Amino acid sequence: MDVVPRILNVVCKTTGMGFAAVARVTAERWVACDVMDSIAFGLKAGDELPIETTICQTVRELRKEVVIDDVAGDDVYRSHPVPAMYNFKSYASFPILLEDGTFFGTLCAIDPEPAKISSPEVREMFRLFAELIAQHLDAGSQLSESEARLSDAEAFGDLREQFIAVLGHDLRSPLASISSGARLLSRSPLDERSQRIVMLIQSTVVRMTGLVDNLLDFARGRLGDGLSLNVNNSSDIERTLQQVIEELRSGHPEHEINTAFNISHTVSCDEQRVAQLVSNLISNALTHGASDEPIRISAETTEEDLQVRVTNGGRQIPTEVREHLFDPFSRGSASSSGKGLGLGLYIASEIAHAHGGSLDVASSEQETTFTLRLPLEAAQG
Repeated sequence: MDVVPRILNVVCKTTGMGFAAVARVTAERWVACDVMDSIAFGLKAGDELPIETTICQTVRELRKEVVIDDVAGDDVYRSHPVPAMYNFKSYASFPILLEDGTFFGTLCAIDPEPAKISSPEVREMFRLFAELIAQHLDAGSQLSESEARLSDAEAFGDLREQFIAVLGHDLRSPLASISSGARLLSRSPLDERSQRIVMLIQSTVVRMTGLVDNLLDFARGRLGDGLSLNVNNSSDIERTLQQVIEELRSGHPEHEINTAFNISHTVSCDEQRVAQLVSNLISNALTHGASDEPIRISAETTEEDLQVRVTNGGRQIPTEVREHLFDPFSRGSASSSGKGLGLGLYIASEIAHAHGGSLDVASSEQETTFTLRLPLEAAQG
């Protein structure tokens, strides 16, 4: 699952712990499914530990998390043989429970130094991520069962597209829970470190919500409904664009984003779709552009159209990659970061075409610019 490495990365960064893993845990076995290891603990995906030498065994039996800030000060585990065996002082393990109640395994983290991980905010982060992993596992299990019933490639293709649509909807529920939890935490008095944790959770939710939206739009388009538009005359499209930019700024404070707007005409469009389009373009620039150069966003109206340009510094996009850049599941060159589903630019292009407009790209050795052109009177239908 592509999402698990990102979850483990967030867990390590927000807790300061050097090792995090998702493990399959049964009564007889402990198997690492995915690992983030910056302390040379020595485990990799597929490795096993004797189940009797893990605290995850206790988590499985009790179906309840175990959290230790400092083994030396913990009444239960200060004399336990496992911390000494693996040389850790801080530990967290949260159960991953599937939809039918089956215990799959644990989301766990350790570090050779103490860590402040028993706070309600950190516990909630672990729980929400464990729930999200369980949702992905359930979806993957459903897909595997469906594939087993297919007898030919055509049937497989049809069922796969239908499943993508279902998957997109099912992912909204855990994301909504994570978002609600983060908003609730943000209203509480928090120290600076806890505030950073909440901000990381919120930015992750924004990014994953964008992935789900793109996935749903792709599924709808391929299943025949196409992209729906709710076209209205908008005299406040600039405010909508500024809101999108501010959301992405807050989620990526390390990136500089500059804007220049000159919108003097009313634009007939679906504001939310245009906002989604521009969000996808900016997200693409944040992912693939040079991190030490600002992203430049300009928007202006002429007598005929609205023009929006998103420019980022960085290497030139090869011609052979540009030819397929707006295709679904296209993620650029082999050297790209591989983040996301490869649907953002495709959906952006589809939104532009649905409005009767266009989306083009120009790339030089210094920078890349995406240019959106929408007629002031959008196509209806």
